[in-house]
Amino acid sequence: MTEIRLLGICGSLRKASHNMTLLKTAQQLLPEGVSLQIADLTEVPFFSADLATKPAAVVVLLEAFQQADGFVFACPEYNYSIAPALKNALDWASREPDNRLLAGKAAAIMGAGGGMGTSRAQYHLRQVGVFLDLHFVNKPEVFVNAFSGVFAADGSLQDDKIRANIQAQLIALQALVTQCKK
Repeated sequence: MTEIRLLGICGSLRKASHNMTLLKTAQQLLPEGVSLQIADLTEVPFFSADLATKPAAVVVLLEAFQQADGFVFACPEYNYSIAPALKNALDWASREPDNRLLAGKAAAIMGAGGGMGTSRAQYHLRQVGVFLDLHFVNKPEVFVNAFSGVFAADGSLQDDKIRANIQAQLIALQALVTQCKK
């Protein structure tokens, strides 16, 4: 069986991001035959059709999108919606001819934030994904209340129930990627 290559995109650029911790935890919990590369968005400028050439950071990001069989989006919630860094990465990828970097590919969403754990932003991301022709894992959903003691003082995820939920989501994503590739 060919290895499934996933690309992780974290919408938070903060060094101590709980959403990045979720992606790094996902890297530890991958099913056999699956790899997860995490994109670096720190140097990716906002999309502008006025740019005559793609900046180097964008070229690297688009190559990662091209190589990916599916995606894991760590979706923070900013003002009840998607974080700009995550939306910007999708905007860059969607501008490639025929939406070839995204269309028909599978994706999973996880997020850590206040109260409802980024649920509103995740639902907005699903709406964006409809236009981009992404196929999302529906269950399990991963909504983490970042302020409920699930992260240790060093920032690591210490909640076994959430770890199990992430692992179950990755298994579901593996199956969906396989289905989408047929």
